[in-house]
Amino acid sequence: MVDEIDIYRTVKMFIEWHGDDAALQASMKTDEMLEAGEVVGQAAWKRIINAIDELLSEFRPNGIGEH
Repeated sequence: MVDEIDIYRTVKMFIEWHGDDAALQASMKTDEMLEAGEVVGQAAWKRIINAIDELLSEFRPNGIGEH
């Protein structure tokens, strides 16, 4: 099981590196884990995607979409 702090460290890094594409990039990692049969890794990346979506939506005013 991956600790919450590790999830948010990864989220911060992905948002810094990929901006609005962070969730897409994390989704690609999720697919890689699935293909490799890494169930724990896939679950962690799903948590990362959810956290990215949550954090990015907090920083956008209502009605403003993603690029």
